Amino acid sequence: MVRREESGAVTAETAMALPLIAIFALSMAWLVSIGITDVRAIDAARETARAAARSDSAAEATSLGRRVAPAGSSVSLARSGGAVVARVRSPVRGPAGLFGRFASFHVNAEAVAAEEPSW
Repeated sequence: MVRREESGAVTAETAMALPLIAIFALSMAWLVSIGITDVRAIDAARETARAAARSDSAAEATSLGRRVAPAGSSVSLARSGGAVVARVRSPVRGPAGLFGRFASFHVNAEAVAAEEPSW
């Protein structure tokens, strides 16, 4: 019976699996970044709509939305039929700013609030 030497087998298997593990980890980090950006955009849209519904000016309401939204977001506000509609579009930057220059993915959020009566 001939015994073969297998001392480097684990190293070779690890070298083959390591890039896949790195890609998986980066993909999961991107998904978390998308989720965080989406939640912040939704919060910004809600705050903008609430402020505008309370009779704040459009400039004050969008300013509040920009403070809550992620950097680089656009905030818009529209009024129609007794309702206020706020829309936020935010770029996804990625984990720790990785590939930030290539942020081609955006999330959109919208919130609607009924205008409060002015006394």
